[in-house]
Amino acid sequence: MKKSLFIVIALVAILASPLLAQGSGEVSSPKIGFIGPMTGDYANYGVLSNNSAMLAVEHFNAKGGFGGKVPVVLVTEDSEGSVEKGLSAIEKLSSVDNISGLVGPVFTGVSFAVGERVQNEGIVMVSPSATHKDITAIGNYVFRTVVSDGLQGEVAGKYFAGELGYKTIGVLYAKNDYSQGLYEGMSASFEDAGGKVTIAESFQVGDKDFKTQLTKIRTAAPDAIYIPDYTAEMAQILEQAAQLGIKIPFLSCDGFSNPEIYDLAGDFTDGVIYVGPAKVAESQAYTDFVAQYTAKYGVGPDSFATNAYDGTNILLQAMDKVYKETGKFDRAAIRDAFAATKDYPGVSGTVNFAENGDLVAYQGLYKVNGTTPEYLGAYIVVDGVLTKVN
Repeated sequence: MKKSLFIVIALVAILASPLLAQGSGEVSSPKIGFIGPMTGDYANYGVLSNNSAMLAVEHFNAKGGFGGKVPVVLVTEDSEGSVEKGLSAIEKLSSVDNISGLVGPVFTGVSFAVGERVQNEGIVMVSPSATHKDITAIGNYVFRTVVSDGLQGEVAGKYFAGELGYKTIGVLYAKNDYSQGLYEGMSASFEDAGGKVTIAESFQVGDKDFKTQLTKIRTAAPDAIYIPDYTAEMAQILEQAAQLGIKIPFLSCDGFSNPEIYDLAGDFTDGVIYVGPAKVAESQAYTDFVAQYTAKYGVGPDSFATNAYDGTNILLQAMDKVYKETGKFDRAAIRDAFAATKDYPGVSGTVNFAENGDLVAYQGLYKVNGTTPEYLGAYIVVDGVLTKVN
């Protein structure tokens, strides 16, 4: 059975102000789409980010919608984290729902596939969590409100070598674009800084038993183990490592910023150091967002959900600008308005996009004390040198 959620946040726009398609690239009603895993092992990522998209749409419509009179409709599709289901989702969103823009997909592999489709059809896409460095290379309709793996891997490798002083690292990564991309980026940076990845073990997405790989890594005796994976997998890896009596320190990626890790593996997270979004000065906008989100959904947002809220709002802002100027929702014009975003005051901080669609940002470093992340600072690599920003 197809798992699809159709979420109508407001009355269909035609009841308020009929909009007829006028020319190539235009749509008959203002709809935006969301693609993410809403069910399955990785549903937490999709649900948290979709909550943000719903909240942003709710706030936008409460202010009157486009031009103060036309509400927007959000259509959510469940990818289950699968490329095939992601492609089915964008086929429906594009052909049946005639969306003007897309928030998501949530996963990197799905984003590669969907990105090709939206680029060909001229639909602006903004992912809150697809980090592979090549995602935005798909084309000029693809954006993200998450930091590229290119920066994350570069900062990670330099930090692990220079700040932590590790000489050798073992890696346990999943055979998917996200995990492998982070592994390759970190490894290149780590070895450029004088370190060496002495062992790299992989697993298939969906695997539950990692003891064979962990035993091989323990035998290789690296200074630390890097696990650039998703939450459910990292939780199992940490628990199984403890069962094997492995005392080697663990390092991780932005996937570790999902608070679900502490529900799944809170007894094993102490001491993990991970790279994640840089912490920004807490604004009233951020405080209000977290309070409203938590009150509405009963759980706080993770970093990807925060990114999704900003991405949805920037998309709606671009659509509103085009509608006010033209009375239409031309996809190409929406893309241009989105790309022209400058110093957007997001809940995640000030948002700007590079020419290629990447988020302009720094990377944060965190150390987990028990189940509480301690912020170690924000970093960037300048001319090959790791530089602390704050």
